Amino acid sequence: MPDLLIELFSEEIPARMQKRAAEDLKRMVTDGLVEAGLTYASAGTFHTPRRLALSVEGLSEASRDTTEERKGPRTDAPEKALEGFLRSTGLTKEQLEIRDEKKGQAYFARITHKGRPAEAILAEVLEAAIRNFPWPKSMRWGAGDLRWVRPLHSILCILSDEQGARVVPMEVAGIAAGDTTRGHRFMGPDAFAVTSFEDYEAKLKRASVMLRADERAETIWSEASSQAFAQGLELVEDRGLLDEVAGLVEWPVVLMGEIGEEFLGLPPEVLQTSMKEHQKFFSVRDPKTGRITRFVTVANIETRDHGATILAGNGKVLSARLADAKFFWENDLRVVKDHGLEGMAEGLSNVTFHNRLGSQSARIARIAALAREIAPQVSADADDAEKAAQIAKADLRSEMVGEFPELQGLMGRYYAQAQELKPEIAAAAQEHYQPLGPSDAVPSAPVSVAVALADKLDTLAGFWAIDEKPTGSKDPFALRRAALGVIRLVLSNGLRLKLWKIVWNHLEITPTPIAGDYEETSDDLLSFFHDRLKVHLRAEGIPHDVIDACIAMPGNDDLTLLVARAEALAAFLKTEDGENLTQGFKRANNILAQAEAKDGVEYSFGADAKFAESAEEKALFLALDGAQPKIDDAMSREDFGAAMAAMASLRAPIDAFFEAVQVNSDNQVLRRNRLNLLSRIRTTCGAVADLTKIEG
Repeated sequence: MPDLLIELFSEEIPARMQKRAAEDLKRMVTDGLVEAGLTYASAGTFHTPRRLALSVEGLSEASRDTTEERKGPRTDAPEKALEGFLRSTGLTKEQLEIRDEKKGQAYFARITHKGRPAEAILAEVLEAAIRNFPWPKSMRWGAGDLRWVRPLHSILCILSDEQGARVVPMEVAGIAAGDTTRGHRFMGPDAFAVTSFEDYEAKLKRASVMLRADERAETIWSEASSQAFAQGLELVEDRGLLDEVAGLVEWPVVLMGEIGEEFLGLPPEVLQTSMKEHQKFFSVRDPKTGRITRFVTVANIETRDHGATILAGNGKVLSARLADAKFFWENDLRVVKDHGLEGMAEGLSNVTFHNRLGSQSARIARIAALAREIAPQVSADADDAEKAAQIAKADLRSEMVGEFPELQGLMGRYYAQAQELKPEIAAAAQEHYQPLGPSDAVPSAPVSVAVALADKLDTLAGFWAIDEKPTGSKDPFALRRAALGVIRLVLSNGLRLKLWKIVWNHLEITPTPIAGDYEETSDDLLSFFHDRLKVHLRAEGIPHDVIDACIAMPGNDDLTLLVARAEALAAFLKTEDGENLTQGFKRANNILAQAEAKDGVEYSFGADAKFAESAEEKALFLALDGAQPKIDDAMSREDFGAAMAAMASLRAPIDAFFEAVQVNSDNQVLRRNRLNLLSRIRTTCGAVADLTKIEG
């Protein structure tokens, strides 16, 4: 079986598109080959700035012969019907079969399709892939009709086996496939021929091209780390930047340069962000001081002066960029010194948060009021929480954040420190945005927690008030993320908050009247929290029915209590006692529900041990009397594990009761007493969770 090698050689492909494009090439070609009847052993993709490559091993020589069977007209059908059927199949009447059918006899045709050679199939599949390639952006280059991300220069397409390599004859937009490629734009030789993937990769390396992206990334990281270590410094890790830079070069040459002394006073994050966003430079840090002192750039060429000219040019451009950053930084510090962060924030009154929810300034006032309300519940100082909320978003008006929006919050912390505000207030300016995602850190400082909760709850309450909720996959205001942020803040810090009441109170100061009432809106938002909590807990292995059983209980807006209940119930149900007790509860509940529906009354009290006849019935009364105080005590301490352990003692008496006692006795006194006894089981077992929602 031959091996296939494809290379599409073009002008530089944007780094962000390369990996996806290589995967698309593999998918489109291999899917097309399989659909056409070919098989293969394995396939691998590769990409550099100027090429997409696909290697397929063990490709079959040709597709198999296939046989298709078609049913034709009945034998007594008009002659023209038969003639049409023969034309469509390409057969003669003598080649047809006649078979008996329910309504008579009919003609059948067996059509054999000969297999096709791999070259013919591959030519069609590759041309279709090239012409229909799903680039995020593409255009026509020159006079041709082919749309491509950058001008396509050549197509390499060969099949190789023991007899050697052969070119697959094909042509796309005037570009004929061949067996040649080119190496590095400046350091490589003229076009050269290849005979296999191994030959291709080896010759590319000799032509100063590293084909594998992971090899380029490893080379960059290793060389940059070594150069930094040699200077007693350390490279600041940035995997995203590393992957991007590896997509910008075919032959990485790592160079380290110095940052001008006049810029070393800038915050390290400013230096790192400016160099990354504008120049694609890595930052090099002094581990003793934490300051960014040097940069690493990656060239795509080896020079006689070992990169000195490249470093000099990059240094000039970097100095211009950092001069801008220094100007922004100094201007912002001047504003903070003269007017404070409150003065910087004044301009937010002219910035609309949402046309129905007012300005950013109005929103900040709401967040400050809510942070003050929440503060005592999270052990934060109310004045500090309110102050932190008032200045937390002031940096949105700073020149630095205007240039680098990703630094919002962080710059607020620096400016708060420059104003000599309390450390906890300065920290809240940065941390109140957290957590931004499922892997982001969760603040633990009380002031930061208060402001972070207030920020997210104001967002959720506001958009619920104007009925702008997430629908399906659409969530333009990131409300799901905000709800998950509230959940993680509450659970990670073990907070005991009554979310329903907090939301209800906050709705009173929203700028837009609510359609409906506060109670309805609060209920709906709490349900949204519960939906997000289900997703969060399911990821931790707690079944959905366990969560539903706990949500159905009172106090379900206390998420910490709700999760403690769910974790205890999930653990209990994994035990034999838990599973059997649940079945006993369900049996009692079903009998009781049927009797109550039939009799039109509720059996909820009055069970008396003096009417107990059998030993099993008396034992159940004693077991319930003994377990109830233990359950009540555990529930008062919110020790759900202990409550369920006490409930477990009821398993054997309940099982024995149902084995020995007929609940629906002909004696109505006994029947009522036993139904009331079942009501005690339902009430006792239902104290921890609504077990009717447990499946199975």
